[in-house]
Amino acid sequence: MTTEHIDGIDPTIPPSGPGCVECEATRGWWVHLRRCAQCGHVGCCDTSPSQHASKHAAETGHPFIQSFEPGEDWFWNFGSEEMFGGGPELAPPHSHPADQGAPGPRDRVPTDWQQHIH
Repeated sequence: MTTEHIDGIDPTIPPSGPGCVECEATRGWWVHLRRCAQCGHVGCCDTSPSQHASKHAAETGHPFIQSFEPGEDWFWNFGSEEMFGGGPELAPPHSHPADQGAPGPRDRVPTDWQQHIH
């Protein structure tokens, strides 16, 4: 991890919660989770039916997300459309709870979930 300041990344902001903000509000589900590196918003990935992380970036102009999956610490730059590692360590927690599973939440994932992904 780097301690270098990167515009668009605020390492002091904690994540908004353990799941996609919008999916939680609508009782939806996701494949994987992504965390906005600027404001902490947790949204679902582009494979998920609703793609809330990308929508958040487009609506806010926040340029970076980090994976919010256990064991992953890569970042995505929406401006350059590039993945990178070695960014600053963000405030904990660094992922959703491991027992939450993916896709999740388990009780809302349809049995034919693979038919609904991008």
